[in-house]
This record gives sequence, C-alpha cells and structure tokens, in this order.
Amino acid sequence: MNTDRLVRLEKALGSLKARITMGGILALVLGIGLITTVIVGRTEHDLLESQRQRELNESVRTAALLGHNVIQLQRMLESVADVLDEATLQDPAALKAFMQGKPVMRNFFANIYIATPDGNVRVMRDENGVSQPVVNIRDRPYFRQLLAEGRPIVSEALIGSLTGEPIVAINQPVRGANGIYAVLGGTLRLSSRDLLDGLVDPQESDAGALVVLTDMQGRVLAHPDGKRLLHSIAEEPRLAEALKAWQAAGSPVEPLGLLLPQAHEIASVAGVPGPDWVVWRVRPEAEVLAPVKAARRLALVWAFTLVAVLSAGIFMSLWLLLRPLSMLERRAQHMFDDAMRPEDGWPTGDGEIGQLGQVLRRVGVQRAELERLNGEMFSKLRSVMRAAPIGIAFIRDRRFELVSDELCRLLSYREDELLGKPVDLIVVPEEDQPALAALEKEAFASSNSYVGESRMQRGDGSRFWARLRSRPVDPEHTDFGSIWTVLNIEEQRNARKALEWSAAHDGLTGLANRQRFDQQAQRLIEGRPGSLPAALVFIDLDHFKQVNDTGGHLSGDAMLRAAAAAIMSRVRSGDLAARIGGDEFALLLEQCTHEAAVRVAEDIVASISAIALPWLSGSLHVGASIGVASLSQEIGSVDAWVDAADAACYAAKAAGRGVVRAGRPPRLPQAPRDTRARAMPAAAPTPDSIED
Repeated sequence: MNTDRLVRLEKALGSLKARITMGGILALVLGIGLITTVIVGRTEHDLLESQRQRELNESVRTAALLGHNVIQLQRMLESVADVLDEATLQDPAALKAFMQGKPVMRNFFANIYIATPDGNVRVMRDENGVSQPVVNIRDRPYFRQLLAEGRPIVSEALIGSLTGEPIVAINQPVRGANGIYAVLGGTLRLSSRDLLDGLVDPQESDAGALVVLTDMQGRVLAHPDGKRLLHSIAEEPRLAEALKAWQAAGSPVEPLGLLLPQAHEIASVAGVPGPDWVVWRVRPEAEVLAPVKAARRLALVWAFTLVAVLSAGIFMSLWLLLRPLSMLERRAQHMFDDAMRPEDGWPTGDGEIGQLGQVLRRVGVQRAELERLNGEMFSKLRSVMRAAPIGIAFIRDRRFELVSDELCRLLSYREDELLGKPVDLIVVPEEDQPALAALEKEAFASSNSYVGESRMQRGDGSRFWARLRSRPVDPEHTDFGSIWTVLNIEEQRNARKALEWSAAHDGLTGLANRQRFDQQAQRLIEGRPGSLPAALVFIDLDHFKQVNDTGGHLSGDAMLRAAAAAIMSRVRSGDLAARIGGDEFALLLEQCTHEAAVRVAEDIVASISAIALPWLSGSLHVGASIGVASLSQEIGSVDAWVDAADAACYAAKAAGRGVVRAGRPPRLPQAPRDTRARAMPAAAPTPDSIED
C-alpha cells in the first residue's frame, strides 16, 4: 500500500501539472524576492550616495574653514608687522613693551616671537609671559625660504626648539627701506589643536566618523589619538586603501574634495591650499545602512508569508485545470513515429484540450509536407552552388555547411575538405584590424550586409586578397547562419595601389609630388603649436641648364634622379622630400629645430656638389642653393611658408650659389616662472595650479 502511494506521488511530481505549478511558485518567489532585493538595494545605494556627498561636503567645509583660519592668522601677523619699526627692534625694552602690548595674539598662537634675519630670536611671548630666549632658528627650512622669497611662509610640522612638542609656525616678513629686517612668527601646538580645535572630535550624529589632518607627505597633524601626531597616515587601517588611491592620483591637494575607495567605509579628502594640508574623513557604511538592514529583514518576513499563501492557491488551481492533458500523452509520444500517418490517432473533443489535439494534428501534417519541400529545395540549391561563377558558402556557427564549386577552386580545397571546418581555416587575420567575426556582428546589428576585403589562404599555402560579402540568412535571427560570396580581387588591389602611389609621387625621381607636399605642409600649419619645431628646406639646383644643354634631356633626367638620391641620403626616414618643379626640390623636417635644419641643408649642398655624372671622357656636375624657413605662428599658409623658403634660396643664389641661407629663426615662447609656494597666496589658487 505504502509503495503504491510513493509511486503515485513520484509520478504526480514528475507530471506537467506539477512542473507548471512548481514553476509558477518559483517565479512568484523569484519575482517577490527580486522586487524586494531591488528596492532595498536601490535604497541602500541612494542612501550611500547621499551620505558620500554629505561626507564630501563636510570634508570640503572643514578644509575651507581651516584655510580661512590660516588666512586670518596671516593677516593678524601682517597687521602687527606693519607697526613694528626698526627702532623698536633695536631697543630691548621697547621690543618687550611692544610684545606686552599685543595680548590678543596669545589667544590665537601658543607663542609669538620676533627674530632678526640672522635667526636670533629677540623676544618671545608664551603662557609664561614675555622673555628673551637664546634661540636661533636660522637652520629652519621655512626661515631660510622666507628670507629667500620675501613672503609669508607656513612651515611644515616640526618639533619646537623650546617646548619639544609638535608645532606649525606661521611667519611674516617685516620690511623696511633696505629689505627684511625682522621676522614675526607665531606657533600652533598640534597637541593642543590651537588652529585645529573642533576638527578631530566627531559630533554625536557622527559617532563612527574619523577625521584626520595631514600634510602632503601624509604626516598626521591632527588625530583623535594624540599619539598618532607626526606619524604616517599609512598606519591608520581605516584609511589604507584610500591613501593608496590618493597617492595613485598624484596626491592632489584638491579644495573641491575627492571621494576615495575604502572597503566598507565612506572615505573623502579635501585639500587646504597654501599650507598644503589634507583633511581626511572616513565613516563606516554599516553605520549608515543599519536602519535599512532592519527594514529589509522585516520586508523578507512579509514577502515569504505572501509567497506561501499565493503558492497554495496556484497549486490547487493548476492541478484542477491541467488534469485533462494526460489524454493527449499517448498520441503525442508517437507524433514523429512512422508507424502512424500524421493525420491519424488524435483525440477529438471540445474545449482547449480538443483544440490542442487538432493543432497538433495539423502540425504533424504540415511537418511532413515541409520535409518534402525542404528536400526539393536542397536539391535545387546544390545545382545553383555547382553552377555559380563566384565563390559561395553557407556558414553556421563559423563553420562551412555548403560550398560552391567555384569557391573550392579559388581556395584549392576539395568540398569534403571544407565542409564542417571553421572559417578561420581560410581567413588570414590582420594584426591591426578587428576580427572578421566582430565586423560581421557589427554590420548585422545595424541590419546591413558586411562587405570588406580580406586576405585568404589556399590549401597550398598561397594567399590572395578577396572581396567578401556576408549577409545573414534571416536578419531577425542571425544565429540561423550567413551566406558568403567571395571574389578574387588580387589584380584590382595591385592596380589600385599603383594608381594611389603615382597620384602622390613624382614619376621621375620617386619623391613626393607638389600635391603631397602641400598636404603635408598644411597639416603641420594646422597642427601648431604641437607640430613645432618644423622647417621647410627649398633646394634649387645650380647649373642644371648646362647639364641639359650638354648631355641632353636624358642626362638631365639622370642628374635629377641622382640629386633626389643625394637628398634622401641626408634626411630621416620620417621626413618628406618632394620635387615641386623642374629642378626644384623641397624638404619638410618635422620636430627639427632651425639650427638642425640649417645643418641638414649644408649636408645636402655637399652631397649634391659631390655628384659626378659620367659624360663622354668627363663628367657632369651641378650644385645647389638652399633656403631654410622654420615654421612659426606668424606663417598663415603653405604659400607663405614656401615664399619664405624661396626668398632665402634667392638670397643663397645672390650670395654666389652653392650656399645655404636661412630666414629669421622663430621666437620661442618663454616658460612662465613657477611661483607656487606653501604659503596661502592673496587669492585662492585654481585647481589647475594645485594639480601642477
């Protein structure tokens, strides 16, 4: 009894009704689960994006406030320096009284000092009052930089000479008629956060946030843990990945801020221009997403409850509706058997089951008729393939399924050697071209046929160029295969290359012609300033008419070819040499300075002068007069450039021939002097200057 029940249960679970039911339940589960996941995921994504922007804005705000504080401190020092005269500096009592008269300064600096240019601290005021310590700060880099550049300087983080604590010094030069006669400075203790107060302490709403201030070298200037001061930020594990990304970007001090990658954290950084400090801020993603995760757990509970209720209803409905399908099972199992005719054996009846039986009967009859027609069509197709005058192939899955006799002849293969073989057997890939399959796919995607030229390899190893046209059998279903037509175009390609070469070259010398020369010169003019330096060398043969008069035009032609060879022997492979007239030549020298172009021209004069063309018992000779004109911003056209070189060549002719004359070399722009510094300038620096 129990065994029979198990058999019936297994049969029921394997039936179509059970599979449709389980499929519906699975689709329901997947749909609800997917919707829940997408909604929650989108919520998490939007929340994280919003929080990232908030964190970035907070970093930028902190950096801006920090930069504003530095500017205010510099202005405060500047206002004090304006009232400090040299007489007061020389009088210890007056200097002490001067410092005592500035009590407000102590509210902003740990100590204030006045030093002379030799580095001696004349007076200092700290929490203990006004004193005159024996301290010399001449060896401090920031002090030397201030004296050298004569402008306010914010020092790097260092250990104070008197306190032994980490400090940052802000210094202001005091000027007189003879220059700097004193340095007024104030120090900020990093441990007490004089300037950085309120930066590293997270607010109640940002309990997990960590804010750190460093210099460009990554040394910590402010940290909730005072023991981290002057240590490398690389020791902070919550910023390790962000630090590497920041360094990979060039360690920018970016006032507008950057978002940096950090696993499971939201990391941002903003720069303080002037002192070149960097504000780092990091907050755990888990802290941001905690409310969303709680809501997701509740949503999953409700989703599974809904799935369970709907699944039970679906199961019962489908079980009742699909029971009559078993009546078609026996006949459907023999639908493709030859034992019965296609129109026999189908059950009749009303309703959907009866209609389905009639549909299956018609399908069987139509299938048999289609097989007969396919056989006839295939026979006709084979006849066409044998008689076609061009190569034809049917390709599916990148393999040959049908090939014409002409294609076999073109490729030197038998039909059985191609059928079933991949098309890569005959297509030679080009290193600088996309694969043929990719080109076909791109063309088919736009409902076009692919037409192109490809190198193909015959069965005997020889290669030839062919024009290949490929079109899909069905544009809507490219997986049905494609039809190739192949035509040998080796002779047409050779003729086309010869025509292209002759259109751009001089037939006598093999050099470029005037048209090619003008095109290249125009490209250099339009490419300024990136194409600079460049030069045009204009060459005019001397005494060439005497060669023609003495030896005739054949000798003249031979002399022109020899001159062309002499010119090519003195230039680089990338330079363009052209014959632009009867005995006139020109060179375009790219990335060539004016002086180097003149040296090339002098070498060409020597090479042409050395030509000795045998004639009777002697030889024929020519010389060369050369003009050089370098490309400048003032030259507006190819004709203007050629005229400048021609004028220089005319000057060479007038100077006695066989020499080189050059136009005025172009004036090179001067590079701007780098005025960047670590101090805060009067106006905020631009992002470009920071990146430089």
